[in-house]
Parts: sequence; structure tokens; C-alpha cells
Amino acid sequence: MSVSRRALLTTAAGTAVAATSIAPPAQAAQKAPGRAATLGETADYAVAKLRAVAPGVSGFPVGTKFEKWTYSQNGDWVGGFWPGTLWMAWLHSGEERFRTLALASAEKLAPRQNDTGTHDLGFLFYPSWVTAWRLTGGDTWRTGAIRAASSLIRRYNPQGRFIRAWGALNDPANAGRVIMDTMMNLDLLAFASSQTGDGKYLDIAVEHARTTQRNFPRPDGSTPHVYDFDPASGAPLGPGTVQGYSPSSCWSRGQAWGIYGFTTIYRRTGEREFLTTARKLADFALGALSPDHVPVWDYLAPQAPHDIKDASAGAVMACGLLDLSRATGEPRYREEALKLLTALSETCLTRKSTRADAVVARCTRNRPSEDGIEISLPYADYYLLEGILRVLRPDDIDRAIDLSTV
Repeated sequence: MSVSRRALLTTAAGTAVAATSIAPPAQAAQKAPGRAATLGETADYAVAKLRAVAPGVSGFPVGTKFEKWTYSQNGDWVGGFWPGTLWMAWLHSGEERFRTLALASAEKLAPRQNDTGTHDLGFLFYPSWVTAWRLTGGDTWRTGAIRAASSLIRRYNPQGRFIRAWGALNDPANAGRVIMDTMMNLDLLAFASSQTGDGKYLDIAVEHARTTQRNFPRPDGSTPHVYDFDPASGAPLGPGTVQGYSPSSCWSRGQAWGIYGFTTIYRRTGEREFLTTARKLADFALGALSPDHVPVWDYLAPQAPHDIKDASAGAVMACGLLDLSRATGEPRYREEALKLLTALSETCLTRKSTRADAVVARCTRNRPSEDGIEISLPYADYYLLEGILRVLRPDDIDRAIDLSTV
């Protein structure tokens, strides 16, 4: 293990932050002029929406149909975002109801700690259980998140040095399939190493990130959704896609996962090549944005930039750009993130609907499958609030998700 990796075990993701219960913050801060006022109003709108909708939520929201949430009872891959959104609402408002609902919702994910059939355990357990531990100090949350990380590393292929995305461990189908989304699940592994002192979790995260870095980015900084490997030898086979237009296109939400994920793994390791990759991916995405600053679903599909939108890609990308600006010291990334958050606030909210359960509209889940075309998605609501709190309440969001850099 490298010296920097050893240092991480005592400095990264969540170490000793929540040793005792943390009192709720004061009520929403006074609004500042300009963009900050717009973002503050958006956060207020989100809290008001959640205040009205959350008591009636009967599972984990996965998407809307006719503007109403549809649910999964086990969380699917998105279960962490509902309690995560409730935590964001608590941080912004200080209302105890959101804390209570967040904890109750997160508890329902407990059976998924031992799920070895998915790579999405970071999505499931970081915004819910890790955040719960950081904000309450309850050791059940910490222990469960570490157990989920132990389940996740069972999906690691040492020949190819990657975490397989889909399929049961004993299922040969998709055994060599890697997707960009997994970059967002690596921070759960960094958390487990920091909490246990066992470097195996972070070592696997770093190896997966390096494999992704070697194979996904094209010379122009665009990326495919999927890259396939021979599961026996680990040899790379080539790009593919599931949610993008084609293996040679650039699915916008996948690109956003990459910007955010590579910046995060840089913060957890200090390895600057990850930061270089995050910048390369960010520069491509920024160059591909249309003037309205709401990403199309795929930057390189034939109808782009005049195509259907995916506001969730914009919310994820804004968070990644704010992180990238802090990591690089380059204000331009923060400025672009503010443009994204402002555009989402001005053109993608559900303000004009009396039916809508969600905060953010104009999201697209899976265009090639005609599944969820410009609907609402739970991760759009979560990342929009995370991005706004990164701007308005950086200390509070740091308490929740850990913005530190080794």
C-alpha cells in the first residue's frame, strides 16, 4: 500500500466526524442577491414539495408516471436517493420531520447490505447510511455501510481489475461488463477503508478507477456508457452501450457520473491522474452543452443538441463541477456549475403543476428502451439539492457527505 493510501485510512470519508449526535442547523439562511437567491428559492420550493409529499411516500421512488411517484419496495438501484433527499431537506430547513423520515426510509434498505448481485451499493448506502452516520453518530449506520462495501468488493474481477456492473456472481452473462456509473460507487469503498483501517476496499476502488481511466475516455474526452472485457483473461474487448445512443456516442448522465466519480476518487487518494481525467471529461461535456445549459440525453446522438433533455445529468454534472473547481482551484468550473443549477431552477422545476410529486422535471431514464422519457427521477431531486447546498451551505454538506481531500 502506498504512503498516500495509508494516510487515507486515517483522513478520508467520514473518519470521526460523527462521534456524537449533531444538532440540526438553524433555519434557512437569509437569501443573497442574484443566483444565490434563485438557488435559495429552489431549495425552499424543494423543501415545501417534500413537506407535502413525503408523508404519503410508500416506498422508494424510482420515477414518475403522470407526475406521480412509482415505487420499489426494496430500493432497486435508487433507494439511497430518497433518504438522501430528506437529509438535504433537513440540512436546509432544520425541520425534525425530515430527519425522522430519512432515518425510517434508510432503515428499510437494511436487507440490501448483503446484496452481491449489483454494483450499485454505493448509490444505495452512501446518501442514506453513511450520511446517517455522519449526521447522527449511530454506529448501526456505519456498520451497515461497511457490510455493504464488503458485499460490493465480491464483484471485483482481479484479472481485469474491475468491478462487474450487472448480474449475479455465478451468472456468466455480463461477467465482463463495466459501466461508467460504477465510478460513483467507489466512495463507499473509500469509506470502508477509512473506518476499518483495511486498505483492501480502497485498493479495489483505485484499481477499478484506473481500469476505467485506461479504457473509457476517448481523445476528445467523451466516453461510452459501457466497456466490455473478457472475464477470464481480463483483456479489453471494446466499448458498448445500454443507455446511450451507440457505443461511439456519449450518454450525458454517464459523462456526469464520470466527472463526479473521478473527482471524488482523486479527493480520496490524492492521485492527480484521476483529477486530470475528471477535467478532460468535464471539458468535453461543457463544450457539448447547448446554450440553455440543460443537457440532452446523449451529446453525440444524431439529433443532438436538438434532442430530448435529461435534467438529472445536469444536476449530477453541477455537483461534479463544483467539486472539480475546489480540487483544481479553477473558478470556471464553479461558474459553469452555477449556470447549470440556475438553468435547472428556471426551466426544469415542477412549479406549474399541481399534481407533481417530484421537484425536477425533464429527466430521461433510458431513451433507447423508451423507458421514462422526460419524466422525474429521484436522483435529479437529490443532486439538485446537493448542488445547491454545496453553494449555499458548504459546511453543512461537508458534514453530510465529506468534501475533504487527502
